[in-house]
Amino acid sequence: MKRALAALLLIPLLDALFLVFVAAQLGAVPTVALVVLTALLGMLFVRAEGRHTVRKLQRRLAEGGVPTDELTDGALLIAAGAFLLTPGLVTDAVGFLLAFPPSRILVREAVQKWVIKPYVEQKTGGFATGNVYTFGFPNAEDASAGPGAGGGFGPGGPGTGGTDSGEATRDSSTDDDTYRMDDDAYDIDFEDDENR
Repeated sequence: MKRALAALLLIPLLDALFLVFVAAQLGAVPTVALVVLTALLGMLFVRAEGRHTVRKLQRRLAEGGVPTDELTDGALLIAAGAFLLTPGLVTDAVGFLLAFPPSRILVREAVQKWVIKPYVEQKTGGFATGNVYTFGFPNAEDASAGPGAGGGFGPGGPGTGGTDSGEATRDSSTDDDTYRMDDDAYDIDFEDDENR
């Protein structure tokens, strides 16, 4: 958060210094004309890229896919438009980088990897990305005991590995997670069902 705030404060400062430098080289009127021209061209480019992104999003939805790349592109194009509308040559350059497809793809990958994925991972507890544990809670004892440890269903519940009458035990004769039921687990009293 502090880095983002520092960047937001640094960009206008760089923009002002660069405008002063360009104005000293070209003059005030050509510098203003250059800023207005880059802003107009950039907004036309962002508009065209926005229409292209909306078509890609509609196509992806029609195919039944999840439009994560298209939504991220849309957000980056909104940011590009904001940078291009801000007067200055540095902000215009940042806006063009976000609007130009090859550089936007690189920014999109970085944003998805370092911003969106960690945020979704934190909010969903790993369910959105599939990083969830399906057989109990991991702990140091299970990790040090090796494969199959803590996989049995005992009196303490899943993951305790204990056995009891009528409970499931792990079959050590096979390599996969096969469980055998005790004979008591198969006892069914049909007479009680008929009397109900």
